[in-house]
Amino acid sequence: MQVIDRRQNPKSKSLGNRQRFLRRIKSQIRKTVKDAIENRSVTDLDSGEKVSVTANEIGEPTFGFDAAEGSRNYVIPGNHDYRRGDRIRKPGGGSGSGSGGSPDGDGEDAFVFMLSRDEFLNLFFEDLELPNLAKRKLKSVASEKWSRAGYANDGSPQRLNKYQTMRRSLARRIALKRPRLHELNRLEAELEAAESRADGDHGDEAKRLARLIEETRDRMRAVPFLDPVDLRYNRFEQTPKPATQAVMFCLMDASASMTESLKDLAKRFFILLHLFLNRHYRSVELVFIRHTYTAAEVDEETFFHGRETGGTVVSSALEVMLRIIRERYPVQDWNIYAAQASDGHNFDHDMPRTIELLQREILDLCQYYAYIEVGEEESSYVSALWSGYAQLEAHPHFARATVLDPTEIYPVFHKLFASNRQAS
Repeated sequence: MQVIDRRQNPKSKSLGNRQRFLRRIKSQIRKTVKDAIENRSVTDLDSGEKVSVTANEIGEPTFGFDAAEGSRNYVIPGNHDYRRGDRIRKPGGGSGSGSGGSPDGDGEDAFVFMLSRDEFLNLFFEDLELPNLAKRKLKSVASEKWSRAGYANDGSPQRLNKYQTMRRSLARRIALKRPRLHELNRLEAELEAAESRADGDHGDEAKRLARLIEETRDRMRAVPFLDPVDLRYNRFEQTPKPATQAVMFCLMDASASMTESLKDLAKRFFILLHLFLNRHYRSVELVFIRHTYTAAEVDEETFFHGRETGGTVVSSALEVMLRIIRERYPVQDWNIYAAQASDGHNFDHDMPRTIELLQREILDLCQYYAYIEVGEEESSYVSALWSGYAQLEAHPHFARATVLDPTEIYPVFHKLFASNRQAS
């Protein structure tokens, strides 16, 4: 059986060899991807990345002679470049010195290659997942996928199943008693031996063998080695792919206390979350809620670029979330997730209502609720939300973290959504 990979090779390079190479140096690539996160904007994640690998990491092990044992003969080529007294330039001292060179000029250039967009994102999100995802009700509008559906008697040549075809060919030849090729070869060898003995008795034997050979050939022609009735083709059909229903609520504080830099941190986190969900899950719906002293469900454009501002009443966003859950996302059918980003400010009179909504209703409905508090610098001041949410940390479906700098977004995101995070 031969498998021909007809996928388009990136930049005319062997895709199979590239995948094997990536597997060999995966640890180095992971480190490069991690370093890249700290030095680039989250909005730039949807692109490739250059990876530099030293020669030691791509070298192949080889067998060699032990110079300390035995005797060896060397052939040393003649010198055609230098004469006695010439000054020899130190190697590696010019513009061509390698990145791994030493002060003496020794070293090799690093091997640099480009990760594609898909390869970079696969490594970036490979150990992340939505926590506590349960198979509740399967999504009614499921995506279609091609799946194996047995074998067919006709089809395109590229779908020919050679194994099943040869099985049926062998069964048919055995049932119809088709002579085997080695039997024909044996008869021909006996005929050749009989003809070499040219006496009367052996002449009759040669005629008998010749008739038998002709009959054998006729039977082989009558029962061909491969007949159209033997052909079997792989059959595929479109089947609905069941998908677990999940919804992610994105709640962002848009009050006046959220400066542009704080909003930028929150937006970066949600952009990373959005990219992660779109990359890994086909059936996760996103609900965007912005809040000041009032809250409203908005579209993606308004969520990231809206300009309204005002005071801070967090409970307004939680009430809108509860209303949407009751109207569109029944808990018995949906996995419910939420991510909230805020600077931690909230009116004192609203804190009891906020904690009550989370403790008594929302956390029991959610598979996971993540709170991200954004700030500009470390401070001894403890915000109202951070202090109030401290009593929620014992809940298995709640987690919180702070983000003070864009370089902290990926580590915090990875901590909140790591696949090995303790599940309830």
